[in-house]
Amino acid sequence: MLKKLIATVAFTLLASTALADNPRVLLNTSHGDIEIELFADKAPISVENFLRYTDAGHYDGLIFHRVIPGFMIQGGGFDSNMRQRAVGQPIKNEADNGLKNDRYTLAMARTQVRDSATSQFFINLVNNDFLNHGSRDFGYAVFGQVVNGQAVVETIGKVQTGRQAGHSDVPTLPVIINSAKRVNSAE
Repeated sequence: MLKKLIATVAFTLLASTALADNPRVLLNTSHGDIEIELFADKAPISVENFLRYTDAGHYDGLIFHRVIPGFMIQGGGFDSNMRQRAVGQPIKNEADNGLKNDRYTLAMARTQVRDSATSQFFINLVNNDFLNHGSRDFGYAVFGQVVNGQAVVETIGKVQTGRQAGHSDVPTLPVIINSAKRVNSAE
């Protein structure tokens, strides 16, 4: 019994240490802060890509340009005038990493082309199983989760939307990402 308890405690400490080592990013938005934990062990390409854009200041001043209640909020590509910001090369899709598009997870947005993700990401408002690897196609790569600011995500998910510059589901009042910065991992 004691050996089992010690093994359980050791596993728990190891798991919490691994989680504490995951990078975190704070999105300061016009609706409040959203803190995201990134899964570098499960999605190293997507995490490195997201951090590269974060460190370069790419997300600062962009908006959540696509908001669909009961589905997701998407950002990382457009400014408040719906001008797309320049991006780097597309990355490999890591949707086969075992992570699911569950509520409050962060995933790479892409076109119908499997390996087309660049800077855009989305936060799932519900469990979107149909976006998972193998459900209908290769899937959408989950690479993080919201650990603080879920109420902010919910608020953004309920803003009024319309059409703008040929795009649907655009918030009528811009939801701005004021800044995206790395923050210390949880202790």
